[in-house]
Amino acid sequence: MCRLLLMPLFAAIASFASAAPVPKEQLSTPPSGARHYTISSTAGKHGDVWSWTRPDGGVAYRMSMSLRGWLTEEDELVTVGNDRRPTAIAIRGYSDQGDATEDFSVDGTGVAHWKTVVDSGSAAFASRRYNTYGGPWLASEMDIEALVAAGDQGIDLLPTGHASITYGQSVQVEGPHGPRTVKLAFIRGYSFSPSPVWLDSDGHFFGNAGVISLLPEGYEASGPKLKVLQDQAIADMVRAVAHQFLSPANRTPTLVDHVLMFDSVAGRYLPNRAVLIADGKVAAVGAGGSIKPRAGMVVIDGRGKTLTPGLWDSHQHVGDDWNLLQNVATGMTNYRSPGTIIDDALSIYRRRAAGDLLAPDGKISVIIDRKDPLAAQGALTVSSAEEAIAAVDTIKAAGLWGVKFYTSMNPAWIAPASAEAHKLGLHVHGHVPAGMRPLEAVRAGYDEVTHINFILMQAMPQEVVDKSNTAARLEGPARYGKDVDLNSHTMQAFYAELSTRRTIIDPTLTVWEPLMTSDGSAISPEYAPFAEIAPPTVARNWKIGGYPLSEGLTRDDYRRSFAKMVELVGKLHQAGVRIVAGTDGSGLELVRELELYQQAGLSNAQALQSATIIPAQMTGMADRAGSIAPGKTADIILVGGDVSKDLANLRHVDTVFLDGYRLSGEALREASGLHGMPK
Repeated sequence: MCRLLLMPLFAAIASFASAAPVPKEQLSTPPSGARHYTISSTAGKHGDVWSWTRPDGGVAYRMSMSLRGWLTEEDELVTVGNDRRPTAIAIRGYSDQGDATEDFSVDGTGVAHWKTVVDSGSAAFASRRYNTYGGPWLASEMDIEALVAAGDQGIDLLPTGHASITYGQSVQVEGPHGPRTVKLAFIRGYSFSPSPVWLDSDGHFFGNAGVISLLPEGYEASGPKLKVLQDQAIADMVRAVAHQFLSPANRTPTLVDHVLMFDSVAGRYLPNRAVLIADGKVAAVGAGGSIKPRAGMVVIDGRGKTLTPGLWDSHQHVGDDWNLLQNVATGMTNYRSPGTIIDDALSIYRRRAAGDLLAPDGKISVIIDRKDPLAAQGALTVSSAEEAIAAVDTIKAAGLWGVKFYTSMNPAWIAPASAEAHKLGLHVHGHVPAGMRPLEAVRAGYDEVTHINFILMQAMPQEVVDKSNTAARLEGPARYGKDVDLNSHTMQAFYAELSTRRTIIDPTLTVWEPLMTSDGSAISPEYAPFAEIAPPTVARNWKIGGYPLSEGLTRDDYRRSFAKMVELVGKLHQAGVRIVAGTDGSGLELVRELELYQQAGLSNAQALQSATIIPAQMTGMADRAGSIAPGKTADIILVGGDVSKDLANLRHVDTVFLDGYRLSGEALREASGLHGMPK
């Protein structure tokens, strides 16, 4: 049922199965007349899903998708029992997340057995329903039907968990079969937050809407309309949470005394400090005990704790209200989004300013990509240099901060579009377009390069560079990265020019670590501390197997290539290139990103600067954020333990000060779906 979330990233779950997945040619072929759904976004169509009933009464599904070059070709065969529960499920093929092989069956004694690419087990079937690890998205309709039938009591899940459904508004949509009335519903139990889904007038699955939508063929134009309505419903839910936390009672003056404080500007930890927060600002900073408490002031004993500027995630594709709430719960008070739809960005800004959205503060870029089947979902797509320049103008007119170019852009369009962006005062960053190397992109106008694999592209063979808008952007560095001489004259000259040009690098190492190093035996390090406090289905899907191995390579080869990526961050830092910490994930990965920077050779303080003062400087917000000093906005976190000795203590959020509001870390975690303190 995790397939309900419909936001797959190529940097997600992959296979560790030893056998090769079933090839596309051997998968089921949809018969004439099969039900047909499409997968689409504002950038165009990305794939198809079909469903039909087999002669034996079973149900079959077939999914085919290309999402920015990451391919899914899989089918699912379902045998249904008398009570409409699947008693056998066979999923074959491969997804954008690797080998899709999965089997479930119930034996004659009523015991259920399952095996996926990351786990296997057995349990009494009883009244429970198996929750698949993957499979074609449309197959979730059978689970939704069960949730509707179960009513308020919901359903118990295998291997573990419980799910339920609630209902929202109805609306009419138009399509090839005339108008249809659909109803919004929210599924609980499969993720941190309620997952929206649309039902038809009979209570059956109609579709999903979002940045990527799954809708019946011919109803694709309804996707944006349905997304607006479900976004509004979610905003209504989150508004109540925001008003609960952003109350006057939580903005009274606060003194944090006798605390270890991180001075992000100097890059040092100062023992026994006192910090006074009042009227949303840092009012005073002094020696421990030097600021006298007064009536009405909340005093927090900071002994055994660390006070740091609030954390920044510099690669956070904001857009989900619940995720923004969770970001605050984990100590993130600021972000930089390298790609958000304009309407979503403006909605976030407007609602946050009104106090209706509990979210970090930040800056947002918009993606520009060439019109192409491999275009980024959510991008402004263009067909010429003139259209690229016009897209830049659109972003500026919307009041946003930057432009992000993507991998299918024509390299010849980068320089003129970057020049327009710089003329308008916009930041320029992005993926490196296919056919370009990172230094060429920087010379054409990039202020920043996102993802360490695109930096490693400087040393890749030309055939990898030419196809970097496909899976080659991962598979090339995974194959050849281990053999790159990072100390060569060419690479050293590369680092030196990046430093001279003041280029910024956003490595997102936590994207590549699980893909390249995991073997399916454990939850990857960025999520392991949260595994026991997350919903069971979320924790299950954090256990990944690593990206499928290229012919002739081993998992250890991939691990050596990842080690080169980590080492490359260190080489860049040593050369004076600025590093900003970003996750390209949910934000839970941020502290692990900093830990990897330490492995690369940055000091503890330098790693923390990459998530505090450096992104504040990059975004032009250092006058009010990124450090703790009188007059600055009180975006600060208090965490348990000594961060100077272990960055992992940043996960132990005690109190978050957001715009001066004093927010309980425990209450924030509970509101965002995290039930307890991370390990």
